[in-house]
Amino acid sequence: MMWWERRSAWMLCVVVATLFSCSSHKQTTLNEKPQLSYEEMRKYDYYFLEATRMKEKGEYAASMELYEHCLAINPSSAVSMYELAQYYAYLSQPKRARDLLERAVSLEPDNFWYRQTLAAFYRKLKENDKAIAMYEQMVEQFPEKSELLMLLYELYSQEKDYANMVNALDRLELKEGKNEQMSMEKFRLYNQLDDKENAFREIESLLEEFPNDLNYKVLLGDCYLDSEQPEKAFQAYQEVLDKDPEHVMANHSLIYYYSKQGMDSLAQVVQNRLLENPKLESSVRVSLMQNLIAKAENENRDSIYVLQMFDKLLKEKQRDADMAMLCYSYMKHKKMSDEAVRPVLEKILEIEPDNVAARYNLLMIAVRKNDYEDAVKICEMGVQYSPGQLPFYYYLGMSYLNVSREKEALDIFRRGVKLTTQETDRSLVSDFYQMIGDLSYAQNDKIAAYAAYDSALVYKPDNIGVLNNYAYFLSLDRKDLDKAEEMIYKVIKAEPKSSTYLDTYAWVLFEKGRYSEARIYIDEALKNEGERSVDIVEHCGDIYYMCGEVEKAVKYWIQADEMGGSKSNVLRDKILHRKYIKAK
Repeated sequence: MMWWERRSAWMLCVVVATLFSCSSHKQTTLNEKPQLSYEEMRKYDYYFLEATRMKEKGEYAASMELYEHCLAINPSSAVSMYELAQYYAYLSQPKRARDLLERAVSLEPDNFWYRQTLAAFYRKLKENDKAIAMYEQMVEQFPEKSELLMLLYELYSQEKDYANMVNALDRLELKEGKNEQMSMEKFRLYNQLDDKENAFREIESLLEEFPNDLNYKVLLGDCYLDSEQPEKAFQAYQEVLDKDPEHVMANHSLIYYYSKQGMDSLAQVVQNRLLENPKLESSVRVSLMQNLIAKAENENRDSIYVLQMFDKLLKEKQRDADMAMLCYSYMKHKKMSDEAVRPVLEKILEIEPDNVAARYNLLMIAVRKNDYEDAVKICEMGVQYSPGQLPFYYYLGMSYLNVSREKEALDIFRRGVKLTTQETDRSLVSDFYQMIGDLSYAQNDKIAAYAAYDSALVYKPDNIGVLNNYAYFLSLDRKDLDKAEEMIYKVIKAEPKSSTYLDTYAWVLFEKGRYSEARIYIDEALKNEGERSVDIVEHCGDIYYMCGEVEKAVKYWIQADEMGGSKSNVLRDKILHRKYIKAK
């Protein structure tokens, strides 16, 4: 016996009495086929109430089990099927839920909610044909619910069934009366169906209802133009422009009219007049300019005319940066030089100082020119106007380094890393910590440097630059050499041809006393253009000396000295005394 069957008899009596007082539920249980016995009715009612009570308490597993038990007692219980369908839907078993709902609807075809829920399941399962059939039945069955027609309209729209979309709107119009939005939508649909007669009728009805709205007169003109009645179209546009010469929609249509009639010069005059109208909304001007660009591109026209128009428009006071951004995009499309593009980017920032994209592109121009003083100015403004944009901090720090402002570089990298969040790109965070580590070591703050490197590797364990520098500095400090070797070995596996990384590996092995192995890697470093580096050539001499090849060692030390030598006197002492001397 299940836990829920071990209830006391008195409780059962209370439940039954309560249930029999509920007429709606009484009807559901008494009218189902096959007819239940009195005892079966009592059991069913008891378990149904328990199931509902468990659902209200949030004990859904127990509730579902009880509803299943109800259905076992009364296999024709539509309400139990409906309740179980909700659970199966939640458990991502929509087909099982649909089957239950279909049975419930067949048992109680007049129940609105059963039908509504089943139609929603059909939509979820992308069975639009069944959903449409269901809603069509419901429209007839529940004529007072006009929202069903909107649901039908949406379904027909998904199927691109324009005729039935119109039909749904017609029926909705009969129920709710004519309105502007519905008529405009029907106008659009009739055009999709190439039904010019009905499209005309809709616009004419709107004109009758809203005689002072000039937009509908323009739409009527558009209908005439599409129906190859240009004289009537021109007359409609002219009537509007006589009342409002700056009417944007009418001027737009007039441009199209002139173009269609082959009067390109007149179309250009109207377009220029519109573009140069300072009262025109920014979005409309941008749209017109996009049309002008598209036409110029299609006709393979020179960009001079387009650029002249941009120049004229951008000399006016701008409400936003959209036109300048369009100009920049056009210039980039035309692969124009950085010198030509730069003033446009500066114009964008003059209008919108917090425009990140424009400032970043301006920064890239400075970087390409190696103009780090300019990059500093751009990034400093970037940090001021866009304080949450970490790339500006990073490039500012790198630019400070390139103009020998190391202390300021370290400060900006530290400021930047404080702004990182869990959503920040982990590689970027790692790069910040790498720069903090490098600069801290340069200032002889080794504790801070190693802590920064550790943080960098937390965010990106395979950060090649960090692994190399960390290993090299540890070797110079002659500490944690096993850790240093492990790190530089990862680097060599990733970048086996880099003279810098080969040199680091050789030097770590040198400090560990493994001179023969060190010579193998220092030789590889020299083969890969390492002979250009003073440090690598000097290291080569040190390693050869420890391998017992003194003459070769001295030769490399002399070569290093001639290349510029060491900042200390250690290199010259090696040459003078013909022996390896450790740097302090």
